Amino acid sequence: MADFSLADLKTLRESLGTGMVETKNALVEAGGDLEKATELLRLKGAKGNAKRADRSTSEGLVAARKVGGATTLIELVCETDYVAKGERFGALSEKVLDFVTAASATTVDEALAAPTGERTVADLIGEDAAVLGEKIVLRRLVVVAADSTEVYLHRTSKDLPPQVGVVVGYSGGDAETARSIAQHIAFADPQVLSRDDVPADEVERERAIVTEIANGEGKPAAALPKIIEGRLTGFFKQVALLEQDYAKDNKQTVAKVLDAAGLTVTGFVRFKVGA
Repeated sequence: MADFSLADLKTLRESLGTGMVETKNALVEAGGDLEKATELLRLKGAKGNAKRADRSTSEGLVAARKVGGATTLIELVCETDYVAKGERFGALSEKVLDFVTAASATTVDEALAAPTGERTVADLIGEDAAVLGEKIVLRRLVVVAADSTEVYLHRTSKDLPPQVGVVVGYSGGDAETARSIAQHIAFADPQVLSRDDVPADEVERERAIVTEIANGEGKPAAALPKIIEGRLTGFFKQVALLEQDYAKDNKQTVAKVLDAAGLTVTGFVRFKVGA
C-alpha cells in the first residue's frame, strides 16, 4: 500500500471535493504524493469534462451581485435539475460572482479568465464539473451600471434555485417601485426599454405583416391607416417596457407608474435559464 495517511486522504478530498475511492486510488497511483495525486484527479476531471462537452445544459440558476454602482447578473447552467438545486452548485455560483466582480469582468470571456488565486474561474468551474459529473457552463453575464439598481430573482419552482433574474438600472429614490418594475419585467419579458429602441427593420417588418392582415380582412380603405397604427401600438406594448400595461394595475402603463414615482429607468436585463 502507498505511504499516505488518513489525514492526507481527508485533505485531498476536502480541497477537491472528490469521492473516497477515486481519491484513494489517485494517492496510491501517486505513491502518496499529494501534489501528484491532485494533478491526477484534475486530469481525470478534465478528461471527463471533455467527454461531456457536447451535452445539453438546460438547467441551472441565475444569481446577482451588487458592488458599488453596478450589479452583475449571471446565468450558470448544468445538465439536470438535481445538480442545479444542489448546495455545491449554488456555492459555485457565489464563488464565481466573488471572483468576476473582484476582477470587474463585463463579459463571459473576461469572467472565465478572472483569477481565483493560482487558477481562473474557468478552472474553478471545470473542477466542480468534474466532481459533480455534469457539464457546467457560465452562459451569460451582464453588468448593469446606474445611479441605483434593483434586483429580482424569481423561482419558477420552490424546489429549484432562481430561474429568472432581472436587474433594473434607474435614477430616483423609490426603491420599492423599482423592485416592482423588476418583478413586472420578470413576468412580462419586454425586449427593449422604449419604442424608439426597437430596430427600424423590425418595425417595418411588423408594419408589413399587420398591413397584409388588414388588407385581407376587407376593411374600408379609409380605416386601414388607423387599424394598422393600432396594431403597431399593440406590437410595441409587447416588446417595449414603457409601453406595457403594468402587471399590478393594467389600467396604467409602466411609463405612467414610473412618472408617478419619480423614477427613470436607464436600462434593464432579464435572464431566464435555458432561454
